[in-house]
Amino acid sequence: MIFYFSGTGNSLWAARRLSRVLGQAEPVAVADELRRHPSGDCVYELGGGECLILVFPVHSWGPAELMLRFVSRLSIRDYAGQKVYAVCTCGDTCGWTDRILGEALRKRGLSLAGCWSVRMPNNYILMKGFGVDADDVREAKLAAAPAAVDAVAEAIRAHEGGVHLTVGSRPWLKSRIINPLFRRFLAGPDSRTKYHVADTCIGCGLCARVCPTGTVTMKGGRPEWGRGCVQCTACINRCPVRAVEYGGITQTQGRYHHPDL
Repeated sequence: MIFYFSGTGNSLWAARRLSRVLGQAEPVAVADELRRHPSGDCVYELGGGECLILVFPVHSWGPAELMLRFVSRLSIRDYAGQKVYAVCTCGDTCGWTDRILGEALRKRGLSLAGCWSVRMPNNYILMKGFGVDADDVREAKLAAAPAAVDAVAEAIRAHEGGVHLTVGSRPWLKSRIINPLFRRFLAGPDSRTKYHVADTCIGCGLCARVCPTGTVTMKGGRPEWGRGCVQCTACINRCPVRAVEYGGITQTQGRYHHPDL
C-alpha cells in the first residue's frame, strides 16, 4: 500500500512509478485521507506480506507537514511487523528526514525499515536564496529520476532496508533547529501566508482545487488565502498564468511543476 503527499507533482510521479514497478494499486493521497477522516485515526489493513510505503517531498530538511499529520493518525489494524518504507523527493539534501519520520512512526507503534531519497527539480521559491533549477539541471534530474525510483523499487522488492539519503552538511542544525521553526511558524495549522493574486488572474480556480488543506478558497471569482498553509507551493507553481505571488519575493522567480501533471 502506497500513500503519498505531493504539491507540484514530483512525489506523485514517484509514487505512481513505484506502484507500477511493484505491481501495486494506485497510490493514495494523504490529503484526501485526512479530509475523509477529519477526526480520529486513519485505520488500514495490510496483508501478511504487504508493506507500507510513504512517498513525500522534503520540506525544510524534514518530511512534508501533511505527511507527518497523516502519520500521527495512522493505524494499521492487527499490525504484525509488516515493513514500512519511505521514499522522499528532494531538490538537494534531506538532513535527518528519516529520523524525524522514524520518531513519528514509533509513536504509532510502527518502525521505519528503509528510507531513500530521489533528487528531483527544485520548486521552493518563497525565500531569498532559493529558486527553481536552471533548465539543464532540471532536465538532468528528470532524466535520472526513473532509474533512481526503479532502483528503490527493486530494493523494496528484495526486502532491503537502511537509510539511503543525501543528508548534506549540518543536518542537526537544519533538521533539529530550522525544521521545527519552519513547521511552527510557516507550515502550522494557524500559520498565515503572504500569498496574493495579481490582476492577471483568470479565475480558473485551479489554485483552490490543488490546495491540500483548503487554505485557498474562491470568492467572487478570485482566490483568497486563509490560515493553515503548509508551504507545498502547489498554488503558485501550478497557476497557468503566473498570477499567484508570494509577498514581493516571487515576481522574478521561475515556476516548476512536474511535466506529467
